Amino acid sequence: MNTMPLPPMLRCLSRVWWLVLCLWLAGCALDEQRDEARYIAVADEIRQHYERILPDLPADDRRHYAQRLYRLTGEARYLPPNRDYADRLLTELKEELPGLARPEIIAARAEAAVTDYPERTDKQRRRKRMLADWREIAYAKGLAFRMTQASYLGLLNETDLPGYRRALRYLEGIDFRAFVTDPEVMEVYAAQVANLAYYLHELEVADLREASIEAFRRHYPPERDASLSRASYRNKIYGMTHFVIAASGYYQWPVPPDEFDWILDYFAGHLERILVETKEDIYTEVGISFLLAGRERDPAVGRLRDALLAAYDAEARMVPAEDGGLDPAYGEHRNVLAIMLLDWPGRLYPGPDLGASP
Repeated sequence: MNTMPLPPMLRCLSRVWWLVLCLWLAGCALDEQRDEARYIAVADEIRQHYERILPDLPADDRRHYAQRLYRLTGEARYLPPNRDYADRLLTELKEELPGLARPEIIAARAEAAVTDYPERTDKQRRRKRMLADWREIAYAKGLAFRMTQASYLGLLNETDLPGYRRALRYLEGIDFRAFVTDPEVMEVYAAQVANLAYYLHELEVADLREASIEAFRRHYPPERDASLSRASYRNKIYGMTHFVIAASGYYQWPVPPDEFDWILDYFAGHLERILVETKEDIYTEVGISFLLAGRERDPAVGRLRDALLAAYDAEARMVPAEDGGLDPAYGEHRNVLAIMLLDWPGRLYPGPDLGASP
């Protein structure tokens, strides 16, 4: 079938529109490159600042920072703080394991877990009151965390941790299902519920992932949003991020793209409220949730990165606390998250595996 050639005027207009489109696309690509350069530059500033002061930070902060930076980069320079943590962890667990056979020791540990829980903020005080009702779980959940850390670091074996199965048997005897599905627990502890469900799965103690997600969704249906206080809304969003993050083994592997669509689609549709009513720690984890699911091109990611840059204090070389505080130890969690969101890598590195050689 023959087609008539375009008249010269239409051919000219067609070329003009094609040129405009090409220029527009080139401009978009240039803007994207400039944004990427800004994000990486700020991430580098924060990283340099924190690595200069890292030796002076508390041990838990050094572990938290080095563990995440290793999983982002795989660089050997982050191994020494991870090894220090592994040594402390093994020493602690080896001392702890024998007491699991004695109910009176477990009762004392549970009492201490509640008594020693911090109460500096209203949120901490609410959580402390909640944990007091669960007693032994206040201790058992901490043990599950430490055992999972040992698993991630390749230490759950008879060479590194003789008798480690005693801890697993103890955890198998705890009714965690009641805890991770309880509405009052979920109201103040949603992120920790998500963590615990995935710790127990990692340890092959119990698979409560689906039960905890169902309980969360029952407690926080979208129709409740309008009536949620700021504290409850923050708890909701923080809990949602931790289902994604815990499923990644805390940044060791990506999550399946469609597994958490219900979370990511909610974030994308409620981004304005998230930015207004949460804080940097929380909305940065919202952005990281998209990245873990391979949705780096989602427009929400750029908006969250820009919000983080707006909060950044260039003179202090860190993202301040919500109240403007610049305590580097208090801000370590917030700022290592900022590095991650602003300079996300092409791959993630599990571990590090610090266990004994076979």
